[in-house]
Amino acid sequence: MLSQYVERRHAAQLIGDDGGRVGYLLKDRVAQVGEFLDALERVGAGGAAFDSEVVRQLLARGTHADPLARLTPRERDVLDAMAEGLTNAGTGERLRMSVSAVEKHLASIFGKLGIAEAAGYSRRVLAIQRYLGS
Repeated sequence: MLSQYVERRHAAQLIGDDGGRVGYLLKDRVAQVGEFLDALERVGAGGAAFDSEVVRQLLARGTHADPLARLTPRERDVLDAMAEGLTNAGTGERLRMSVSAVEKHLASIFGKLGIAEAAGYSRRVLAIQRYLGS
């Protein structure tokens, strides 16, 4: 699996399989071509390859720490604005950033909070619930 951010559900599914021929790498880390090719060879040979950041985040999530503690200060600002009811455009205006930057921060927030897309659910509302519950 090659992903932009860590999703616990997908990682757990990969680990829960037979344990062989699986990998979970982050897109921003595959720039090291040699390491990427090594990971592909390990998976092709029946092994496993997990990005160190994936492992770190999975272990950190297992400690039951406050999930909001993983957010950067800027991500926290975006979540604060979202909890106040601002749209992406309103958040961008308040924080002096582009709508595209707001969207990237939201994707990171959803990933860090383990909120995957699911039919019938609003990830924004789920993130705000976690924010209010902390």
